Amino acid sequence: MATIQDAIRPPRRLDDVPGWFPVLDQLLFDWFLNRQETTGMRGDLLEVGVYMGKSAIFTGRHRQPGERYTVCDLFEGDAPDDANRAESAKSYGALTRRVFEDNYLSFHDELPRVLQGPSSLVPGEVEPDSCRFVHIDASHLYEHVHGDIGAARDLLLPDGIVVLDDFRSEHTPGVSIATWEAVLNRGLRPVCLSTQKLYGTWGDPEPVQEELLAMVRERSDCHLSVQEAAGHRIVRLKSKGMRAPEFPPSRHAAADAEPEPVPVPQEAAAPSPAPAPVRHAPRRNASRVRRIAVDLLPPVATRAIRKARARARANRR
Repeated sequence: MATIQDAIRPPRRLDDVPGWFPVLDQLLFDWFLNRQETTGMRGDLLEVGVYMGKSAIFTGRHRQPGERYTVCDLFEGDAPDDANRAESAKSYGALTRRVFEDNYLSFHDELPRVLQGPSSLVPGEVEPDSCRFVHIDASHLYEHVHGDIGAARDLLLPDGIVVLDDFRSEHTPGVSIATWEAVLNRGLRPVCLSTQKLYGTWGDPEPVQEELLAMVRERSDCHLSVQEAAGHRIVRLKSKGMRAPEFPPSRHAAADAEPEPVPVPQEAAAPSPAPAPVRHAPRRNASRVRRIAVDLLPPVATRAIRKARARARANRR
């Protein structure tokens, strides 16, 4: 019996991997992670909720020597409660661990550390104060997101970055409440907002914000808005025809390339026989026919014909 895994074609490029990872967020992930690496910041990477691996594949490219990369997802496992079970069945029924791992290994030589189960596993498996970058994109239920944000605060290094997905989607009010509650009451400082993600830190946001603003102001493909709200500087970004950062193709790209058609030698065809000549009936002597016809006609008609011929000959002279 065919399975969902059998029906999915191996990805040749990042965009072939199903999932929600807009171009603006690809740019921001790349910028934040590159900035950390350029400034010498080292720490582990964590993604909670991976779906089929699109953003995890992207983040995995930034894993530095000596760093650990951990991902966590229920995959096809049991959810911890009825509400989470219903959410998983509705939105992630096609997700299995095999699909994620096959997609990830299409772009990388080895898997990250994979935790299969609810996000509540993470605090017991990841060291406190060890992560420089945490991406939370798991359950949309308030109770779970609240717990994931608390875990991120404990796991992040002082100036580490947390990314909260779906913080303002109409179908995820639980994420919105948990996110802004963390900003107002739990010390989270927003660095910037994209169309669907909030980037924040429990450290000082001003240095990274200033560098981000300088970068964005030099671009013509990104809308920028800066506002003040509840004592926070809110930097809001929106793509304006932005192109995704370069990302290497998968190992399947070369294998799936269309080969040049190879001409198949064919035996020389035997020459077609020449068409048989068309044989026409021999033409009778026209003058003889006319003479016979004249002899058979009545005398009156014969004389009329002879007179007409004589006039015709006279006219030609």
